[in-house]
Amino acid sequence: MSLLQQIFGRDGKFYDLLEASALEAKNSATILSRILPQHGTDDFDQTLSDLAQARRKHKRTSQEITEQLCKNFVTPLEREDIEALSGALYRITKNVEKIGERLLIYPHKIAEDQFTKQIKMIEGAADSVATMVMCLRKRTHVERISDTFERLQTIEGEADKLMVALLRDLYQGDIDVRTVIILKDLYELFEKVIDRCRDAGNVVFQVVLKYS
Repeated sequence: MSLLQQIFGRDGKFYDLLEASALEAKNSATILSRILPQHGTDDFDQTLSDLAQARRKHKRTSQEITEQLCKNFVTPLEREDIEALSGALYRITKNVEKIGERLLIYPHKIAEDQFTKQIKMIEGAADSVATMVMCLRKRTHVERISDTFERLQTIEGEADKLMVALLRDLYQGDIDVRTVIILKDLYELFEKVIDRCRDAGNVVFQVVLKYS
């Protein structure tokens, strides 16, 4: 690699790292889909460990992005955009891990079908974000990014409606107070993961508009 390539950041290092970060976020969503069926079984601890390991790996990628920003004078995208996208992607994985941590301390087995819709939404949102990030390297994919961002917004809208319906059933149902608190906490964490996916998608979409 020439000195000029190093100075101007043309080696694609930042795209590689951002893509790896997006894939880690998507991977955490995939691991989450395995957790609920295993809740209360011997396999749960191992899957929770996989989730924690995915978060640690993602953190190392985020730290490397920060280090590369310090080492490179010029970057292929604005530094603020790289920092914002890196942070948004990492918060997806971090909040997914929080769901696993809550399930760990919940004393009773969670019914798998209670969160089927939310998990599918999270998987769809994380997949949308990964698709958008993969298109950043080739900025000609503006239309595909726009379509994927629209799909991401649709998922977020459906998640908001589902949250209202779940809370209505929770508050109006005949459920003990402790269960209400626990389920409300989990509902909010699931929604927060989708919101973090939306945040990452917003950054990508704004970058595309800026450079188009």
